Amino acid sequence: MPSLIRIPTRPAELGGGMWVRRALPTRQQRMVGAWCFLDHAGPVEFAADQGMHVGAHPHIGLQTFTWMIEGELVHHDSLGNEQIIRPGQINLMTAGHGIAHTEDSLHPGQRLHAAQLWIALPPEHQDCAPGFAHYPELPQWQQNDATLTLLAGRYGDAVAPTELFSPLFGLDITSRRQAAIELTLNPDFEYALLPLTGSARVYGESIPADEFAYLGQGRDRLSLEVAADSKILLLGGEAFAEPVLMWWNFIGFDKARIAQAQAHWEAGDARFGPVPGQRTRLSAPPLPWSGV
Repeated sequence: MPSLIRIPTRPAELGGGMWVRRALPTRQQRMVGAWCFLDHAGPVEFAADQGMHVGAHPHIGLQTFTWMIEGELVHHDSLGNEQIIRPGQINLMTAGHGIAHTEDSLHPGQRLHAAQLWIALPPEHQDCAPGFAHYPELPQWQQNDATLTLLAGRYGDAVAPTELFSPLFGLDITSRRQAAIELTLNPDFEYALLPLTGSARVYGESIPADEFAYLGQGRDRLSLEVAADSKILLLGGEAFAEPVLMWWNFIGFDKARIAQAQAHWEAGDARFGPVPGQRTRLSAPPLPWSGV
């Protein structure tokens, strides 16, 4: 049985005073299945005249996966989509060949709590047409004193509606009281968990909020002791067949493709297009390599 690897999350600033805790990628663990990025945003209480505002920025080669816990955000993208996301809902944006978007608090002074994830698209889909989907309803059930919400993949007879391009699993476990949870796992998947609030005890170790626990492959069951007032994010998936390159908001399998996307963004190329109502446009940092 693989050993549990404990990985501390690290703080990262999104801009405008908005801080997150980053769980993926890290030096110890780059991916879990096709999950390649995980930020835990909040919970944060904005001042009466403030909120989260992320200016227009591009993506390629990935899907952005927003799981809303508290507050409300409004999404705009270069395809013309406008969508408010509320607690218990998912926004899933497929970048593929290229898309640009913004994210803003719907109202100033709101409390915000969310998980922002990215999914690397496999090589055969990395250049697919961009798209966007909103999922207001997800499979949900009770186990002991906990509420389980299926975010991605399947569990037993439950199937999440989120459209994915790789075998993946995502589960939210929320409990107001202390609860014992027994889950069936796919031994072909690798798994990891992140307590967003509270803590979880797994294989004799207590994992506090914002500590990432990589569980590895080969497990067919998971026993969790969830503390009162806890929210746990459990992720899984088939190990990604090919390492990905990630730079800024781009994912690809070679440096030339990422450099081209960055050049297109900086030049205002129609590949990304304008985002309706955008107030600011983020600038790409210099590439960390040369000679491409």
